[in-house]
Amino acid sequence: MVKSAFAAGACLFGMELAGKIPVAALRTLHRHLGLFMDYRQIEAFRTVMLTRSMTNAASQLHTTQPNISRLIAKLQQELGLPLFKRVGLRLVPTPEAEALYREVQRSFIGLSAIQEAAASIRERGSGRILIGASVGLSVSVLPPALRLFRQKHRDVTVCIQTSDSRTVSRWAADGFCDFGLVAFVEEMPGLQTELLYREPGVCIVPAAHRLAERSHLQASDLDGEPFISFGPSTHERAAVDAAFVPDRRKLTDETPFALTIWTLVSMGLGVSVVSPQLQQALPVPNVRLVPFEPGVNFSCYAVRGENRVDQFLVSELMECVRQALREKN
Repeated sequence: MVKSAFAAGACLFGMELAGKIPVAALRTLHRHLGLFMDYRQIEAFRTVMLTRSMTNAASQLHTTQPNISRLIAKLQQELGLPLFKRVGLRLVPTPEAEALYREVQRSFIGLSAIQEAAASIRERGSGRILIGASVGLSVSVLPPALRLFRQKHRDVTVCIQTSDSRTVSRWAADGFCDFGLVAFVEEMPGLQTELLYREPGVCIVPAAHRLAERSHLQASDLDGEPFISFGPSTHERAAVDAAFVPDRRKLTDETPFALTIWTLVSMGLGVSVVSPQLQQALPVPNVRLVPFEPGVNFSCYAVRGENRVDQFLVSELMECVRQALREKN
């Protein structure tokens, strides 16, 4: 059975050389003959064809010249085809070897294309990465994470969309973004959550303020002080307001954005209670951070669609977020 296949192989290779059969037929035979071939034999044959030398082929494949000779001899025996002849000191491929080489090259080129495609997917993913984040977390958490990510993946497009935490959670649940970073979570169908950190807030005051040198502050120390607050519909506003009972602050300005609060405080327009994360990522001048009691916790959650299967690079970026937070804290 094997001998007849080899004989058919020799016949078909000869016909291919004469242009009497289509290449598709030769490929079909090649697949059948592949049952009898060893990958090491094909690799050795291809390298000898490229280098025209058993010795050079052995060097490229990190083996010995006798080993290459054995592989070629075994391949010739199994195929029933003469592949090389010695002409003086030169190793000359036979016409059958040239025909076989063309088929081998097609296979290797196809394998190379697959390897290149896999490398491209590994490096660039199947498309861009889309992240949703609350404005404060897009400034305090994402930049150091992206810096870590760019050390490995310079050519990947990362798109960051910002909104309030509730909207970002909805984006994640609906699959609009690969993952989101939010300050709070609420029950939402199809949403998977991961707590990344929870830390006590601090009181921020202008550098020249009378309270700037205090070792800690209590809610009563801010009685009558102009207070810059989060917007009335935000989770942060509710958490901060709960610390002031009774409330004797002088509420002057409101904004949903932590960065705006920091900027207003730095200009001497009031005091506030916020997460310290922003100052670590983007130092704001003329502001002092003072420990505050009673504790007001600020959190960061990662959110994603419940049944979502992340592409490799999304998982890599998420791990960079975790690493950046570990290094910061």
